[in-house]
Formats: sequence, structure tokens, C-alpha cells
Amino acid sequence: MIRFLEPYWLLLILPVLAVAGAYVWRQLRRSTVAVRFSNVELLRTLAPKGLGWRKHLGPAAFVLTLLTLAIGMGRPSVDTEEPLERATIILAMDVSLSMQADDVAPTRLEAAQDAAKQFVSELPASFNVGLVSFAKSANVLVAPTKDRSAVSAGIDGLTLAEATSTGEAVFTSLDAIKAVPADGAEGPAPARIVLLSDGYRTTGRSTEEAAAAALSANVPVSTIAFGTDSGIVNIAGDLQPVPVDRYSLNELAQATKGYFYEAASVSELKQVYEDMGSSIGYRIEPREVTQYYAGFALLFGMIAAVCSLLWSSRLP
Repeated sequence: MIRFLEPYWLLLILPVLAVAGAYVWRQLRRSTVAVRFSNVELLRTLAPKGLGWRKHLGPAAFVLTLLTLAIGMGRPSVDTEEPLERATIILAMDVSLSMQADDVAPTRLEAAQDAAKQFVSELPASFNVGLVSFAKSANVLVAPTKDRSAVSAGIDGLTLAEATSTGEAVFTSLDAIKAVPADGAEGPAPARIVLLSDGYRTTGRSTEEAAAAALSANVPVSTIAFGTDSGIVNIAGDLQPVPVDRYSLNELAQATKGYFYEAASVSELKQVYEDMGSSIGYRIEPREVTQYYAGFALLFGMIAAVCSLLWSSRLP
């Protein structure tokens, strides 16, 4: 998709269109005047055969030259993916009691642990990765580090607890990101939060508050709604349904300019992490393509010059 870095320059298209309109008006007026000659047969004898449509090639190419140059003044660009040299990724994982549901074999938690470890192992080695768990409260289990074994060990050590504090998970992740040293680089590294949850928030600050804080910090939160609506857990002998809160997780992702995913099986979760990993290590940067417009303008200008020399022995 073409975007313009200085779109106000596109106003130059208006005088170019005015020139094109004046040319068309002039040609129509000349045709009207020519028809006024009453003896058409004598006119055909006196006037040599004209160039026909070819006489318009030169002017058309000239107008295209001006039009392309006017568009080029707007500095057209296309979005390209540029790999990040450094970044901080916080993996926030729900460890509420609903994660013991076995609608995703062997359980939601074990499936999430397996997929999360694979995701972490495939991130670029230059990235800092941290681990946050959340239930009734949110805790930094592993501060952002390049040591993948420490993060994997933290994932293996996840334990279940009551309640779900999704908003607190985001706030705790943001605090962990702020604590990452710059390592001599200019400014903080780009950061992302990847939040996996299977249920509804039951305690702590709201996801709306968390979204506002993440947006202010320019940290996108990508969310994964994990599990199925048929999940059931046994809590103190009482069977309780544990459906997935897709709506809130989707709202959190959209509000922070992150991505929302759904996964109802181990294979789907691994695919989500794979898709996420292929995009999380890049940033979108505009790449200016003005030189291509300059090249087309040169081409149209050459066509206009050649047509003019061939059929009028002068340059336009």
C-alpha cells in the first residue's frame, strides 16, 4: 500500500490536471473551427492527411511526466518489515485454577507450558525475555533476560492459584519492562507483552486501565484466548464451567495495538506462537520509493520528446 510522507505536495496535481483540461478544450475548439469550412471535399484535397491519434501521444506523455513528478513530490512510501536488533518480550501466563481444565489435553496449563517453552526458544537470541504469572496477584517469576534456560525453568515451575487478575498482569509486565537496562543503547528497547489467559478477570485493576497504561507506554499487548467453552474444573468437589473470555482479551489487544488470537488445542496454540514469533521480531518502517516515480517521469518525458521530434521536428 502506498503512503505519502508529505501528502500536501499532492496539491500540485491540480495545476497538472488544469493543463490537461486546457489541452482537451483546445483540441475540441480547433475541431469546431475546422468544421466551419463549408466545402469538405475541397478541404480534403487542400489539407494533407493528418497524424490522427498519434498527434496526441506527445502531449499525453508530457502530461504524464508532470503528473508523475507531482505525485513524487508527496514522497510516496511503502511499509516494509525491518528486523529488530533488540527487544524485550514479557510472557504473561494465567495460572488460575481454571487452567487445570482438561478440555485441552493433558490440561490447559501443561499444554500452555509446552507451547510457551517452544516459543521462547525460537525468539532471537538478542531479545530479553521475562516471565510473569498471574492469578489473585501478578508476579515476575523471571526478570527479562537473555538466558532462555532460566525462562524455561520458570515456565516449568508454574503453579495454580485462585482468581484471575488480568489487568495486574499487564501492570506488572510494564514494571518489568521499565527495569530493563539500556545496555549502552540510545533509549529503551521496543517491548511487547504476550498474555495468555483462559478465563474472566475476577480481581485487581481492570483491563481498561491496563490497556490505557500499556498504550501510554507504547507497549502492545498481544493476547491469546486459550481453551474451549466446554471446559470444566473440580473446585472443592464442585464442578464449575470455565469458558474463555474472548471479548475482554480482544478488547485489550485492540486497545494497545497488539494482536488477538484464539487457541482451542495444543496444535493451535503452537501455531499461534509461531505466527506471533514471525511478526514480533520486526517493526514496520516506511521505505520511500520516490526514485521510482522520478524514473517513470523520465521515461514519460523521453516518450514525449521522441513523439514531438518525429511528428513536429521540435521538442515539446
